[in-house]
Amino acid sequence: MALPTHFDSLYIGGSWVKPIGGETSAVINPATEEVIGKAPVGTAADADAAIAAARDAFDHGPWPKMEWRERAGVLQQFHDALMMRKEEIVQLCVAEAGSIVPVASIMQFDMAMDGLQYYIHQIERREFVIPSSVSAHTNWATGGETLGSTVKVYEPLGVSVGITAYNYPFFLNLAKLGPALASGCTFILKPAPQTPLEALILGDIASEVGLPPGVFSIVTGGADVGEKLTTDPRVDQISFTGSDKIGAMIQAQAAPTLKRVTLELGGKSAMIVCEDADLEQAAFAGLINLTNQCGQGCVLQTRQLVHNAIKGQYIEMLKAMASQVKLGNPADPDTGMGPLISAAQRERVLAFIEQGKADGNTLVCGGSIPSGMDSGFFIEPTIFDCPNNSTAIAQEEIFGPVVCVIGFDTEEEAIAIANDSQYGLSGGVFSQDPGKAYRIGMKMRTGGVLINGGGGRLNPSVPFGGYKRSGIGREYGEEGLNEYLEIKVIDFRAA
Repeated sequence: MALPTHFDSLYIGGSWVKPIGGETSAVINPATEEVIGKAPVGTAADADAAIAAARDAFDHGPWPKMEWRERAGVLQQFHDALMMRKEEIVQLCVAEAGSIVPVASIMQFDMAMDGLQYYIHQIERREFVIPSSVSAHTNWATGGETLGSTVKVYEPLGVSVGITAYNYPFFLNLAKLGPALASGCTFILKPAPQTPLEALILGDIASEVGLPPGVFSIVTGGADVGEKLTTDPRVDQISFTGSDKIGAMIQAQAAPTLKRVTLELGGKSAMIVCEDADLEQAAFAGLINLTNQCGQGCVLQTRQLVHNAIKGQYIEMLKAMASQVKLGNPADPDTGMGPLISAAQRERVLAFIEQGKADGNTLVCGGSIPSGMDSGFFIEPTIFDCPNNSTAIAQEEIFGPVVCVIGFDTEEEAIAIANDSQYGLSGGVFSQDPGKAYRIGMKMRTGGVLINGGGGRLNPSVPFGGYKRSGIGREYGEEGLNEYLEIKVIDFRAA
């Protein structure tokens, strides 16, 4: 199957157009360092054209004015067209993002499609005009009574921009496109420069299902494109997934025009392993949080807080499991962990590892480029035994296959360590006492907690987001849809 890896045009206003600068860039397979395709490089002028098209489509086009169920029908065609191309999209996730096959198939594709289907169902069944109870009100002018009522109306917010990260690009693209288009907004997608192909393929689908011109555009490019999208007064909303530092910049850029901003940012999540935990179950979860997408995940629980009575056993078990993980090309179905996205990211992770050793943490295993792997951006699964929670590797988001194991003696100490972070995105508790685990989870300052590993799959009806520097707002669930809606209240007399 020939993958859609060569694009020389941007998707703007319902058409494929060459970028104004005429530039294209090579797309690199991070496992082989081979060029697998090319993508256009957009400019601020291209972003301006996309904004103009989106603004016109929202102000004058049919999309925001459609009946909710009619819009749901178009999005169902979009969903079904993507499902027909699952195999090639999964292969693209493997080749471009370095996802191993199960992650590409389940976490990138299937979960993204579950989310899109959820939003389709939401607008098919949700009542968007909700009347209040009718009551009698005093008429101050006459002294009599006036019958009145109030309705609450949900309306699309306007022009929305989605800026996505490179770790789960297909999933993140759909997570923003789904609610934006379902709500009736017009939408501009800016993918990460490392992973443009999983965005550009969506332009093919948009053309296939006949989205009206300007409803959906895709603009690649760098910081100049991002700044144009986040500062232009014609844009009403920004949804960004990425680091907290870039998120803060985006919030500052959007502030002068008072845009609505949804930020899904970094994490340094804590997994608490109590003395009574099922040790094998906990260690396996610890391994997944170490190796999933080569540690490039904001929700990964990379601070693993283990009761001192079992800490030594836990570390040995986790080390033994990590030693069995096969590193290699993610296209190989036997591969357990693929590469980091780029050479620059690998250097960043290696620098953190060196800092971790210099700060007095004990390197248990890993910490190097794997022997004999001369191509690809690979790094060994790395485990540190940390004496406390204060060093850089315990506080900073590394975004690589590195975990810190930190001991504790009491429940209160574990909770205090877990909450001693600038982030608060995810968390976990392992205990064979579900009431105890729930009580601990309730005290963790984080947007989500998995008890004994949770259900194992994202539920799109449940809101996702974080506390503190992990973000603002929520994705998924009714809360996620509301990020793209305005609420109007109309009060009137019945007679």
